[in-house]
Amino acid sequence: MKRIAILGSTGSIGTQTLDVVRANGDIEVVGIAAGRNIDALESQIREFSPKICGVWDEEKAKELAVRVADTDTKIVSGMEGLLEIAVMEGYEILVTAVVGMIGIRPTMAAIEAGKDIALANKETLVTAGHLIIPLVKEKKVRLLPVDSEHSAIFQCLQGCRDRSEIKRLILTCSGGPFYGLSLQELATKTKADALKHPNWTMGAKITIDSATLMNKGLEIIEAMRLYRLPLRQVDAVIHRQSIVHSLVEFHDGAMLAQLGTPDMKLPIRYAMTYPNRAVSPAEPLDLLKCPPLTFAEPDEEVFRCLKIAKQCAAIGNVYCAAMNGANEEAVAAFLCDEIGICAIPDLIEAALDKTETVYQPQLSDILEADRLAREVVREKLN
Repeated sequence: MKRIAILGSTGSIGTQTLDVVRANGDIEVVGIAAGRNIDALESQIREFSPKICGVWDEEKAKELAVRVADTDTKIVSGMEGLLEIAVMEGYEILVTAVVGMIGIRPTMAAIEAGKDIALANKETLVTAGHLIIPLVKEKKVRLLPVDSEHSAIFQCLQGCRDRSEIKRLILTCSGGPFYGLSLQELATKTKADALKHPNWTMGAKITIDSATLMNKGLEIIEAMRLYRLPLRQVDAVIHRQSIVHSLVEFHDGAMLAQLGTPDMKLPIRYAMTYPNRAVSPAEPLDLLKCPPLTFAEPDEEVFRCLKIAKQCAAIGNVYCAAMNGANEEAVAAFLCDEIGICAIPDLIEAALDKTETVYQPQLSDILEADRLAREVVREKLN
């Protein structure tokens, strides 16, 4: 029996993780947390009977506590609640599926407490990877990627004896709903257009990031951190079919790829059951029915967010944190119909112009760079 806690249990990854739990009888959920969707949290409490449940919104936490007073589940709130779940005894794997910077502190606390991490929160490694990776090594815990691309690379590297054999990591990218458009055509697209991802069902923020290709930029930085490789050894290619989830190229010219249907339960299940592979109830990929597999180069002039992310990856320091914070604020504005999609990279660049280098940045520096970048974006919006 594996026991897990889930931060972000009502979101896309969180609910699919619970689907995996339902299908696998040897996983127990001992802790859950979400933002403010207490209707979903109440249902999850009554189905899975976790010991503790966190709600980010304090007032909603009080309301949920009244609703589930007939259960044994303890209700906690805010960041302190997330941290309490992260370090609680009686579980082995923390699924970090919250969106945004709030995932960093609980993830670090869980690592300090000796928990393995099933990571679906990009911001943790994008902004604080230089702190997280050494901590993982020091505490001798496992960092198990849940993103389909990083799970694919992780699986391809299982037979790699020496990381010096790697020539390149190649992340695949569907291209999102706007693949092939010119900058002028992109400027006419609305929130409704951007939320129509061709292959994946995801939360709103990550779906917009996929439309701008910022998501792939974040994943490039994440791969650099996870596998300790420089930017020159991490590439991205457009693969519209989302069948090849990523590839590893070796110095002898060989390439290994992981293929599968575009179903997030596959990497979630692998992280939950690693180093074993559990039987999946889903229909497997049928090579005889799958479409021709195509690959193309991303257009970084139209999709400038990818270009900006790679520039920040090359600089490092606090620039990745500033970029991420600015992007979160800009995407939130786009989702509220305050700006057009082409304004997102403009706002990110404005925030980066105001960012100052901090040598050997610590967590407080990262959080401050994030705060200042968001402030610049809000000032521009006002």
